[in-house]
Amino acid sequence: MNRFTRALPGLLLAGSALALPSTASAAGAPACTNADLHVTLHPKGAAAGSAYVALRYTNVGDHACRTGGFGGLSLVGHGDGTQLGSPATRAAGTPVRSFVLRPGERATSLAQIADALNFPKRECHPTRADGFRVYVPNARASQFVAYRTLACAKPLGGGDGGFQLSHRALRKVR
Repeated sequence: MNRFTRALPGLLLAGSALALPSTASAAGAPACTNADLHVTLHPKGAAAGSAYVALRYTNVGDHACRTGGFGGLSLVGHGDGTQLGSPATRAAGTPVRSFVLRPGERATSLAQIADALNFPKRECHPTRADGFRVYVPNARASQFVAYRTLACAKPLGGGDGGFQLSHRALRKVR
């Protein structure tokens, strides 16, 4: 065994240790709270009986925070925040990643809203929605985001959401 071979494990360990501070500082960021992230809505068009909107989460705090995955999303109405139908289902095949948002940085989640008139009226009970109740991932407090649309007041498909509303996992905007 030569000097290089004997030194290699130590060099690899030292190289790993050098990479840890940036990883550790990112991992040490606290979870984003509802107060850290302000949610806004950006229409993205319509196709095949559905409307698409991007929900943009902006870090308005004074510190970096960690987020990712799925938050909570539902349509609300009646002028008092009453949930309409079932909460959003999670879009299949969406990669779930955790990431850090520094102040001013953004994340986005694409939501699909199926037209309430796609469903039988007696099963859907079409009702005017005032907007969304949005929970940032792992938060208990919510935000209201205005968005007028026609929504099903009743849960569809035995309470599984009936696919009137679905959303993708958050992804960091680069």
